[in-house]
Amino acid sequence: MSPRIIAVTGAFGVLGEVVATAAALQGARLALIDHSLVPPEGLVEACGVDALVLTGVDLADPAAAEAALAGVESRFGRLDVLINIAGGFRWQTLDEGDPAVWDLLYATNVKTAANASRAALRLLRASPAGRIVNIGAAGAVKAAAGMGAYAAAKAGVHRLTESLAEELKADGVTVNAVLPSIIDTPANRADMPEADFSAWVAPADLAEVILFLASPAARALTGALIPVTGRT
Repeated sequence: MSPRIIAVTGAFGVLGEVVATAAALQGARLALIDHSLVPPEGLVEACGVDALVLTGVDLADPAAAEAALAGVESRFGRLDVLINIAGGFRWQTLDEGDPAVWDLLYATNVKTAANASRAALRLLRASPAGRIVNIGAAGAVKAAAGMGAYAAAKAGVHRLTESLAEELKADGVTVNAVLPSIIDTPANRADMPEADFSAWVAPADLAEVILFLASPAARALTGALIPVTGRT
């Protein structure tokens, strides 16, 4: 069987890098898409010499998303999996926060996933086992103080996941989302230095769930919002 073609948005972030590297170890061929201009050291090498690296892509812009996925088709001729990791987070109360953050988080979480998915639909429908995996958030199920804008955006990702799953059922394309709690990243450790990091979700563990949903073995799952919450 030929290697699966997997596109990862937000591929230069902590989770994106781990997911892309793990997918490469499983034999996939990777398209790495990110808004940043420079990939983290070692990522491209870990993903293989034929990895497609697309930098400076603003997926909140539908035209940029179309151009990125056209690049994937040009390089590989097809696409089997889209993993939408691109996103953003801000903590702020409604009372003291910046109203513009609501638009920012909607754009970086919902619009990026919607635009990338739309641009990928034709290719995924042509795949024998097309997959979309989105990144939601456990904090969007029950929002805490200061999480309003972020939770609202991730709730949008949840609804997008469910709606698109129904839209694509007849085409054999599955759409699912993982809902992590706090992911063990350097940034989160710096923000919460007194926390029990062992209770958080390790990026490698979350990557395993994501790549299962991206696999042919997950053919019976679509429209699922799967909590991945460690011990938090």
